[in-house]
Amino acid sequence: MINSMKGLSSLKVAGKLVRGLNCKKTERINSRLVYSKTSSSNKESVCQETDSVVDKRYDISKLLDEAALSNNPNPESPEDVWATSPYPEGAVLKRDQSKFIRKPKIDPRETSIILFPGQGTQFVGMGKDLMRFPIASDLFDAANDLLGYDLKKLCLNGPKSQLDKTIHCQPAVVVCSLASIERLREERPAAIDSCVATAGFSVGEITALVFAGALSFEDEYIFIVVRAEAMQLASEIIPSGMMTVFYGPDSKLNFACLRAREWCLERGIEDPECCVANYMYPHCKVIAGHMEALKYIESNAQLYKLKRLKRIPVSGAFHSSLMKPAVEPVKEVLKKIDFSDPIIQVLSNVDGKPYRDAFHIKGQLPKQMYKPVRWEQILHALYERTVGEHFPRTFECGPGTSLKSILKMVNGKAWNSCFSYQA
Repeated sequence: MINSMKGLSSLKVAGKLVRGLNCKKTERINSRLVYSKTSSSNKESVCQETDSVVDKRYDISKLLDEAALSNNPNPESPEDVWATSPYPEGAVLKRDQSKFIRKPKIDPRETSIILFPGQGTQFVGMGKDLMRFPIASDLFDAANDLLGYDLKKLCLNGPKSQLDKTIHCQPAVVVCSLASIERLREERPAAIDSCVATAGFSVGEITALVFAGALSFEDEYIFIVVRAEAMQLASEIIPSGMMTVFYGPDSKLNFACLRAREWCLERGIEDPECCVANYMYPHCKVIAGHMEALKYIESNAQLYKLKRLKRIPVSGAFHSSLMKPAVEPVKEVLKKIDFSDPIIQVLSNVDGKPYRDAFHIKGQLPKQMYKPVRWEQILHALYERTVGEHFPRTFECGPGTSLKSILKMVNGKAWNSCFSYQA
């Protein structure tokens, strides 16, 4: 990529020269076809001229390869040093995605970041290994009282069909994640004390808010119950779902979603939805939408050069416009809940930036249900570092190891100091 106006101008001039030489080469070849009918000596002369054109073309390519750019960090000679910058003063040449994050003035290796998973990570038997920690067991008992059913039994014994329902799996994932925090507190208390930021995937963001002191345990379950029920009802209005898409640089995922919506319209489906719902890591996104739209993409994956597709075991098209019917009930319950300013930074799924205060949290949470989860952007914000700078320790607390796996795909160096404390 050319990073200077001068370099770009040189390329344009060189491009014109190459095109001109190509035209001359074509003229020479066409002329050669005519001359060959009259004189063999002319034919030999034109061949020599054609070879000369090719040599000139090679010389221009060589000049372009050896050209000096304004941002060359290691100029090889004084001639390579630019006297003035081609960019306006104060121009931002690189987007710093971590500029919104407050970094403490200490060795990053002495700090920690805690991540919480979301819906879809649940499995029958989760939480079993946490029962040996008294406070973790108490969390399940408190959740049973608040929810009015035996959540512990559902997590440990299933059945899976009930655990996978939104109204059950959201509270289950949250309580298992909080119980994992108690395990981390027992085994590595310094990880809790040195935590500088936290984030959660989808419903995991609610866990992160509780951990950061912005939301009480009791209010969290009031909110989670309403949120889960509202999303469950919204998902039952229209058959819908979610699907992970693995793709390459030449894939046409956005165009595939557009054609899927058009295909649904042609079949009489009103206001069809098919969009990116989760930004996971490079060349991997989760899409959500009408069931017919997802089927269309599955049937035409090769047409749009999509490498692999995998359905997600959830009951609706979460983080898409199909969840907008769930917004009003959530807004109503938020009016009755008191939030506090978070003690540590909590990054929002909506825009990948830290919450500013309690008021900001109340405004963002309803959007979180129908806006895409910008997880890849969150990871860039948390872990973007200059060359040679160290990374904080990262702890994933909750069911599975999915967030650790995603971190490896986004930032391998940060992944080297990441640990999973599974439920």
